[in-house]
Amino acid sequence: MFKNCLENVRKTVPLVHNITNYVTVNDVANVLLACGGSPIMSDEAEDVEDITSVCGGLNINIGTLHKTSIEGMFRAGKKANELGHPVLLDPVGAGASALRTNTALDLMRELDLAVIRGNISEIKTLALGSGTTKGVDADVADAVTEENLDEAVEFVKRFAKETGSIIAVTGAIDLVSDGEKCYVIRNGRPEMGKITGTGCQLSGMMTAYVTANPENRLEAAAAAVCVMGLAGETGWSRMQEGDGNATYRNRIIDAIYNMTGEDLEKGADYEIS
Repeated sequence: MFKNCLENVRKTVPLVHNITNYVTVNDVANVLLACGGSPIMSDEAEDVEDITSVCGGLNINIGTLHKTSIEGMFRAGKKANELGHPVLLDPVGAGASALRTNTALDLMRELDLAVIRGNISEIKTLALGSGTTKGVDADVADAVTEENLDEAVEFVKRFAKETGSIIAVTGAIDLVSDGEKCYVIRNGRPEMGKITGTGCQLSGMMTAYVTANPENRLEAAAAAVCVMGLAGETGWSRMQEGDGNATYRNRIIDAIYNMTGEDLEKGADYEIS
């Protein structure tokens, strides 16, 4: 199934509209190109409805909010809903400020979201109205571990049922659920946390995957998580003496570019709960 999800992205080349943060916008574009998709970036309110209309999916990332981009998120999201395009919300830093939290909650209320992807602290904030984040990083107290895994799986399933969205929680252990099934994914490297924007990149790529696989959105979202984690493992294995996090970022993107469906099937480390 994951092999088919990857190959469908490369075959259909989904055009993804990204309203994303300016810290990682270039890396999001490059990851989309690497995975087989095509990126376009626009957050100007007067522009976004036209842009969304020519795309297949919409990726909304609240990492660097401003008043114009917030208006653009709602206008683009409503246009995407009208056209039946999948919308992904990445609630970066929800819990760190009232503006971020309230914007994410309002987007959840007003838009039909195919996927909500974030770290455990961000997702807990949206689900419970509480939780803390360390800047845009998950609070260590919220981390999904082997010890609390069963509880975390039930939480993610419950939130997916409540929202009607696929919920993707990423961290040391990744969880992706539609409310019925939950993929528990263990691909990745801790060093990926030393690169700014791996989560933002994943959100862009995940939007391409769910756009290219409309009949299998849960599997597509889980496949995207496995692709990113496996690319982190592959990229790390190719690091040389003197390489640092900038090189590692590029090696991850290269690994995504070169990954085949067979590579993904062989390297994906997951179970279904």
